[in-house]
Amino acid sequence: METNKVNRVVKVLVGMLALVCIMFANTAMAENIKVKMDTNKGVVIIELYPEKAPETVKNFLHYVNEGKYNNTIFHRVVRGFVNQGGGYDADNKLIDTFAPIKNEADNGLKNLRGTIAMARKKDPDSARSQFFINTADNKILDHKDKTVAGWGYCVFGKVLEGMKVMDRIARVTTMGFGPYPADAPVSPVLLRSMVVMKDE
Repeated sequence: METNKVNRVVKVLVGMLALVCIMFANTAMAENIKVKMDTNKGVVIIELYPEKAPETVKNFLHYVNEGKYNNTIFHRVVRGFVNQGGGYDADNKLIDTFAPIKNEADNGLKNLRGTIAMARKKDPDSARSQFFINTADNKILDHKDKTVAGWGYCVFGKVLEGMKVMDRIARVTTMGFGPYPADAPVSPVLLRSMVVMKDE
C-alpha cells in the first residue's frame, strides 16, 4: 500500500517537472529579438515581433546585420507624429537597399506610440529600408482594408527602452533642404549603429 502511494507521488512529481520544463521551453521560444540603436541623442532598445511580421523582421534584420543602418540619420521628424530614418547616410545620400517587401500591416498590430513600423511609397508593397518610430498614437496609419488607400503601415516591434530619446529627437528644429522637402533636422540626428542584442 505504501509503495503504491510513493509511486503515485513520484508520478505526480514527474508530471509537474515535465510541465515546468515545457513552460520554460515555451518561454524561451517566445522571446523576441531585440536590437540596440545607438544615436547621438541616446540609446534605444527595440523589441521585434517575428511571429507577427516575419518578412518585415527578416528584412529589417538583413539591414541591421549588413551594417546598412550604421552612420545614417533620422531625416524626417514630425513632432507629435513620427521620427523616420533608415534611408539616408550622414552625407544626405540614399543608402543602397535590397528588394521591396510584402506589406504585413494586416497583422493586427497598431501604430501606437513607441511602435516601430516600415515607411513606404504609395504602393503598399514598396517598403525597403526606411522605418519610423511612432511618437504618438497614429490610428491613421493602421491597416483598414486591402486597398491601396487602406493597407496601412506595418508595425513590427516596439521601443522597450529609450522612448525619452525618441521624444528628445521629436523636439529638434526642422526645415526643408537638400533632398528633403520638409521636416529634416537642421542639426543631424545620427544613428551611429544598430546591432542585434545577444543573450547574456
